[in-house]
Amino acid sequence: MDDLKYMKLALQLARKGQGWTSPNPMVGAVIVKDGRIIGQGYHEAYGGLHAERNALAACTESPRGATLYVTLEPCCHYGKQPPCVDAILEAGISRVVVGSTDPNPMVAGKGIAHLKSQNLSITQHVLEEECIALNEIFFHYIQTGRPFVIMKYAMTMDGKIAASTGVSKWITGEAARSHVHALRHRCRAIMVGVGTVLTDNPALTCRIEGGRNPIRIICDTHLRTPLSAQVVATASHIPTILATCCHDPIKQAPYQDGGCQILALPEQNGHVDLNELMARLGAMKIDSVLLEGGATLNWSALESGIIQKVMAYCSPKLLGGNTAKSPIGGSGFSSPSEAIPLTGSRLSILGEDILIESEVCQHVYRNH
Repeated sequence: MDDLKYMKLALQLARKGQGWTSPNPMVGAVIVKDGRIIGQGYHEAYGGLHAERNALAACTESPRGATLYVTLEPCCHYGKQPPCVDAILEAGISRVVVGSTDPNPMVAGKGIAHLKSQNLSITQHVLEEECIALNEIFFHYIQTGRPFVIMKYAMTMDGKIAASTGVSKWITGEAARSHVHALRHRCRAIMVGVGTVLTDNPALTCRIEGGRNPIRIICDTHLRTPLSAQVVATASHIPTILATCCHDPIKQAPYQDGGCQILALPEQNGHVDLNELMARLGAMKIDSVLLEGGATLNWSALESGIIQKVMAYCSPKLLGGNTAKSPIGGSGFSSPSEAIPLTGSRLSILGEDILIESEVCQHVYRNH
């Protein structure tokens, strides 16, 4: 029972790094000696000390002979920081309890194997599911080199994301909107289509005090984003990427002068090749994308097979209207049997609204 208790604490600590560690994982560590916590820490920010070293630095007494609880396998290679296995051995830790192994090929069991070779007692798989879920973004990114994409939308109980007039503010209440801003802080980038920019002129920022703004990505096939749009006007201090099929340097120049980065991409089905875009973003160390697009971009993303997770904020309202848009447009599938199934659905109550989170069944998704 003590192993579970201390690993739960390590998970709580790890979550404090949410939004700051990207593209590294969130990791928490707790050091226990003679039934007492003598040190604890977490990976606070990308490039900073890892959780194990922060916990060791916080120790109130010698950690020799103590047990270290850590949510992710200690690293055994040089990156931004030296190997954590070296610090563990130097400190005289006698036992290490690990939540999940690290899928990074440079670690992937090697850290645990090294500690075992030095006669440390190792206990694995403690709260493993929770530890893996904590770092779903990191696990996907390190294994594929592509961002983890979350398709998020707000809709009424009759499946409308806006009224027939196009007005969409506000579908959900304050609690749900606050939750979305926490999600913007957590994800490295946010992506919309040019249609959303033309209709809503959004800022696409994180409005949490002390939060981090995501990198803004606008899918704009023909470069129709107004130069007066908020995303262009603020591009000099909030990173903004225009993903386009327009290769004309003259047309690109005003956006670049405003601080935007242009990603010129091939065309696929009449729009930006989203798979190529994901490959380019992954190479830029963008590990996660929050897709807040409209029905057109949502369908293109679904059709392209780039989505890993769906987050639907449902409001107890009914809008009606034959022309009122639903979350996903496009041609759709021809029958329910062809629909892409979702799995692992979870419900959360946010004020009067309901959040439904589901994973996309990738093995089915990729075969469409």
